[in-house]
Amino acid sequence: MNMASTFIKPMHPEGRRFVAIFAAIAVVLFLIWQPLGWLGVLLTVWCYYFFRDPERVTPQRADLVISPADGIVSLIEPAVPPAELGMADTPLTRVSVFMNVFNCHVNRAPVSGTVKAIAYRPGKFFNASLDKASVDNERNSVAITMADGRDIAVVQIAGLVARRIVCFVKPDTALVPGERFGLIRFGSRLDVYLPEGVAPLVSLGQTMVAGETVIADLKG
Repeated sequence: MNMASTFIKPMHPEGRRFVAIFAAIAVVLFLIWQPLGWLGVLLTVWCYYFFRDPERVTPQRADLVISPADGIVSLIEPAVPPAELGMADTPLTRVSVFMNVFNCHVNRAPVSGTVKAIAYRPGKFFNASLDKASVDNERNSVAITMADGRDIAVVQIAGLVARRIVCFVKPDTALVPGERFGLIRFGSRLDVYLPEGVAPLVSLGQTMVAGETVIADLKG
């Protein structure tokens, strides 16, 4: 690893047109007033940084649930998975990871399995760190069936600034832990609904790294 690779990360293709727009605005701002132009440069750099897509080293041990998002654990509580997924209405342990506008927003599969269902639901744009965001905000829910037949749900939730949820997978897509499955633009949250009887191995306020941090052990 060299110094350049420490600070310069690959950018996800979803961000290319946004960086181009920010750069064009920066050029116009330079023509208006140079200090404004430098502000535009800073915003362009931030936009690139927002859409960064670094490589991650995912634990290879089977039966681990890996964090699907960078951010902070904001909630750990029992909750019923989104009804639109068609899962049982039994409350499951929900681990919420809140992403601010400085986190990497590429979302990764928490387990190995097959996408059973995907359900998008429009909604509001409350602060994603609030509990009611799971119910009221725009969301995209993904149910993954694992090899042992159990299901795990991952829900992409739009936040106060986010206005676009992107999902790269379709039903019947086979996923491996750490594989990219989606992205949310400009601040948001991901909820993971653990299978019944599985306890989380993380704590409130803990920093999570998508594709690397272990949320739970399915054999635990």
